Formats: sequence, structure tokens, C-alpha cells
Amino acid sequence: MGFFDKLKKINIFSAFGFGSEVDDDFYDELEEALILADAGMDTAVDTVELLRRRVKQERIKTVEEARGAMCDILTDLLSAGEGKLNLDSPPAVVLFIGVNGVGKTTTIGKIGHQLKEEGKKVLLCAADTFRAAAADQLTIWAERSNLEIIKQHEGADPAAVVFDATTAARARKADVVLVDTAGRLHNKQNLMNELNKISRVLDRELLGSSRETLLVLDATTGQNGLVQAKQFKEAAGITGIVLTKLDGTAKGGIALAIAKELGLPVKYAGVGEGIDDLKPFDPKEFAQALI
Repeated sequence: MGFFDKLKKINIFSAFGFGSEVDDDFYDELEEALILADAGMDTAVDTVELLRRRVKQERIKTVEEARGAMCDILTDLLSAGEGKLNLDSPPAVVLFIGVNGVGKTTTIGKIGHQLKEEGKKVLLCAADTFRAAAADQLTIWAERSNLEIIKQHEGADPAAVVFDATTAARARKADVVLVDTAGRLHNKQNLMNELNKISRVLDRELLGSSRETLLVLDATTGQNGLVQAKQFKEAAGITGIVLTKLDGTAKGGIALAIAKELGLPVKYAGVGEGIDDLKPFDPKEFAQALI
């Protein structure tokens, strides 16, 4: 299974371990397993209904055949949107948003390291000026991977830091700018307004550059992650999700709910603290791991 072998609670579809017949009990157990795995009621019901139809159309008889059919269904569901980062028009900008404690700064450091290994010139932007030592934490990642970083003093205007980063990106011919932002609650309108201010700076200073806005979610938050994603999508125009902490108590079903309810792709998944424990998301590999 590769990367997702690190998931501790990998087989959330325990219904596949019960009996040998694809009957009503099987479907009921599978639906319950999906709900318990944080996929949500609507996603669970709709996914099981798709499996029912496929079983009937293909005259599937065994649980093992149903497992393969479910893998295909989940792969299709998780393939919503473009899974790869759009970095085609440099200096490309990737804006990272999300609530406190989800691992934004660490995620930026890891992605910056990976992009540099791919031969790209990466510039980090420490626009989280509210959290104490946030810029220091990002600086540690910059030094670890020998990346350039733009930062100001604590309490500075985040949009001003982003402006400095756009100027530096053009002058230094950077391929991509990774922007850290303050952890913010999705119900704080003033902080959402700040995101809009940053976006306006980027629109003005880097017109024509590729843009991504990634919401970093802690997979252990379950359905609350879906609530966050809905609010942030409305306020900030999210292009994708980074799902962290899949190595803990998370069951992974939240990825299904986000794809089903919002049509947003998971672009990266994290299964640990190591620099190589964050990888581009592979829908098929993840679906295989889930079942």
C-alpha cells in the first residue's frame, strides 16, 4: 500500500470482514461503518446506493468482488477536481489557510522542501504575524531546507508581508511563493476580511500568476472539518485540501465527505511528523487503504 500503510486504523470498512454474502445486512453494516468513519450520513447513504446499483448491474455475488467495486467507487469520488498543484505561471502563489493547530506551518515547510527537491526556486512568506513565534517556526523550516523567507515583526500587517513577498518573488525570479497565514476560526468575519485583503494584494501585484488556496484540515476533527471547509470555501475560494494527522485517531472518511459535499480535491495527505510524511494525495491508493 505504500505511503498509506502508516495509517493506524486503515480498514474502516469492517463490513467487508463480515460473512461471505452481499445481502441487506452487508449493506447496512457498510453504511454504518462509513458513518462511523466520519464520511457523514449523506455520503454514506449515497455511496452504498452506488454500490448496490453496481452489484446489480455487474451481477456481483461475493464480498471480495464488492470490495473491488467499492474501491473503484471511492477512487472516482476522491478524484474530484484537479489533484495537482497549479504552478504553471510563475511566480505561482500557494496560500495556506485554516484554524489554529492543524499544522499549517509544518505543512508549508514540508511542501517547500519537496518543491525545492523538484528543482523549483521556493520563497516562504511568514504572513502569520499574530501567533507568537510563528515566523520563527517557519524560519526554522526555511533554514532546514535552505529556502528564502520574507517576514516582518510580530503584529505587522499580514497583507504588507505578502506585498514584500511578491516584490521579492519578482526580483529573485522565484517559481513559487508559499504563504503562511494566521490560524483563524471560520466564524470570525474580521479575519476572513483579512484574507480578502491578502487576495487583493496578490491580484494586483502578481496578475497572471498561478494561484492556489489550500485549506489545511486536521483529519481527527471529523465532521467539524466539513463545517470548516464549507465556511472557508465560501469566504476564500479554496482550490484544495491538505489533510493532516491521518496517522492518529482519524478514520479518513472526512476526505470522502469533502469530495462529495464540496467537490474539492485533497491535494496532500500527512501521516506523521517526518519531512517525508506529507505526500501528494493519490485517490486510488487511499481508497485501497480504506477498504
